[in-house]
Amino acid sequence: MTTTAPPARAPRAAEAVPDHRARTRARRGEHLACGVLMTPFLILLVAVFLIPVGTAVWLSFFSDDQPGLGFGPERTVFVGLRSYTAVLTDPTFLGSLGLVALYCLIYIPLMVAGALGLALLLDSGVVRLRAWAQLGLFLPHAVPGIIAALIWLYLYTPGLSPVVDVLSKGDIHIDFLGVNTVLPSIVNIALWSNLGYNMVIFYAALQAVPREVIEAAVVDGAGPVRTALQVKAPLVRSSIVMVAMFTLIWAMQLFTEPMLLSQSSPMINSRFSPSMYIYDAAFTRNNYGLAAAASVILLLCTVALSYGVTRWTNRSQKEAAR
Repeated sequence: MTTTAPPARAPRAAEAVPDHRARTRARRGEHLACGVLMTPFLILLVAVFLIPVGTAVWLSFFSDDQPGLGFGPERTVFVGLRSYTAVLTDPTFLGSLGLVALYCLIYIPLMVAGALGLALLLDSGVVRLRAWAQLGLFLPHAVPGIIAALIWLYLYTPGLSPVVDVLSKGDIHIDFLGVNTVLPSIVNIALWSNLGYNMVIFYAALQAVPREVIEAAVVDGAGPVRTALQVKAPLVRSSIVMVAMFTLIWAMQLFTEPMLLSQSSPMINSRFSPSMYIYDAAFTRNNYGLAAAASVILLLCTVALSYGVTRWTNRSQKEAAR
């Protein structure tokens, strides 16, 4: 005579309630921990970014006006989009945007390719004393941007620069601050200052690449150049995108280098870049509404370009994964 096992007893409601309460408490604890960890970031985001942006947007809708043919008391009046119209129809601002666009087209590819090339060279093991090489390449980034611009201004100025004197003795005459060379000279300063920093980012990403993948490529007959370009570089694509995006953001804010070089070059005026245009509008012409409107427009251009880079890279990754 066989007996069948009794059916499994369904959990009672009284037993299920404590489990539900425990999961709820655990979920609340996770949310509380996330809130505590995110609070410092949110405070800085609001204080350093959102409040200044909101203030700039607010100021852009107002302007100082003096009634009575300029003899009355100055007052702040609402002007709507008048400041934005003035900025977008100002040829000097549009010219500065075009110049910064050209600067980005030259600077960003050189920066990304140069930093990645140095990182691949260090990772390949060809360079000896890699720690000292990294330190030497990173040191220019530790120099403040103003000091770096002053150093290169000394090297660019005829009569002071030993580089110009040596080239002159070889019958090579180059005006580094001339009409056709001032932009490459600014690109050179930015490269000298930031190349080592981005190289360290790429080198750290290359250290995370599995050595088994590289060894398999070598076994398959890939040489050093092919391994670097077809194996290592695609595996650090996310770092390349990050460096390109950050470089784009900083390049759009070009200010320090041309501002200092303008003291010795007539080719650089007070509205050479959008940031210099904003500085001139605020502190030379005392037109804070115009400066705020130009700041908002520059922010929107930077956000749009960053978004475009992100969408393009995401689409490229999806197509490569197919």
